[in-house]
Amino acid sequence: MGEKQQKQLAQDERLDWLRLIRSENVGPITFFKLLERFGAARAALDALPGLARKGGKKSIKIATKKTIEDELADLDAIGAQLIAWGEPGYPALLNHIEDPPPLISVLGHPHLLTKKAIAVVGARNASINGKKFARQIAEDLGQGGLMVVSGMARGIDAEAHAGALESGSVGVLAGGVDIIYPKENDSLYDALKECGALISEIPPGTRPQARHFPRRNRIISGIARGVVVIEAGAKSGSLITARMALEQGREVFAVPGSPGDPRSMGGNRLIRSGAILIESAENVFEALNGLGPTSLREQEAFEFEEENKSAPTEKEIRKARHLIEESLGLESVLVDEIIRNCQLSPAVVSTVLLELELAGRLERHPGHKVSIVMS
Repeated sequence: MGEKQQKQLAQDERLDWLRLIRSENVGPITFFKLLERFGAARAALDALPGLARKGGKKSIKIATKKTIEDELADLDAIGAQLIAWGEPGYPALLNHIEDPPPLISVLGHPHLLTKKAIAVVGARNASINGKKFARQIAEDLGQGGLMVVSGMARGIDAEAHAGALESGSVGVLAGGVDIIYPKENDSLYDALKECGALISEIPPGTRPQARHFPRRNRIISGIARGVVVIEAGAKSGSLITARMALEQGREVFAVPGSPGDPRSMGGNRLIRSGAILIESAENVFEALNGLGPTSLREQEAFEFEEENKSAPTEKEIRKARHLIEESLGLESVLVDEIIRNCQLSPAVVSTVLLELELAGRLERHPGHKVSIVMS
């Protein structure tokens, strides 16, 4: 996403935004594509059934106003607030990732989201030394002026949060902002609510599911100027966070470990692949020195105050549908490749992909890639 003048959403617009992102087959990328195409969430909601039908789906479930009012009431009951993309208080760097959450629930101290941040992640089954290092480096990073963000998991995440509590830490949750997971972190959850902040893009009351964790990870890296990886196995979720950080143009730091420890395989591999080897917080500050938002990769800005006048005609879209569907397969492909190979305008391709996604027939992948979903 690009730069947008910061302003508060009107309450009725906030309701429409929440209805749109909670509707069937509408993810963050689709949400912003719809806003770009139709100018406002209300117009996009009205257009959803027609778009889904054109993509091959008879009907689509649209979140009701009552469902959204209940969600807002649940947030209010626990003292949480909702911050929308582009509003003051929304994490600055998160504005610029490919798929920012349109709205985030915040419990605790929202002002922490405006601080410069660093992510610290790692193994759940961390060693004693790994935990000790995570707590110490998080404390040092916090005292040096960085807000430490992590994923509230056991092990390295929990130690990083604990080390940075005094300076302020933010926990990104894979379930609702009111759900403590894992349960053993209940005291840490309370401490973050008191001294830090807890955030989520998931509706309150939702238990974490496997598909939620990669989504959480892209928020962790998206908020931060860099990601520090401490102890990560060969298939660790921390490596997913590191990969997302690279895709978002962030720095990746890794702490070297013993070659004989499986928990060191991921971090050591990151270093071999070009991650910055660190042994202290000072190494992080040195690498980040002079790194500001302008040096991070940002996408082209757009305004969605009114309907996009360059939208393609129905005749253009109808002619292009078969060609675009034929170019899609189970293996993900760059959207730019579809545009080049089909020799169609970006607006036409974007519209057809939008129809397919709303019909549940298209899956989006990081890096502007898409693939077909076989029924």
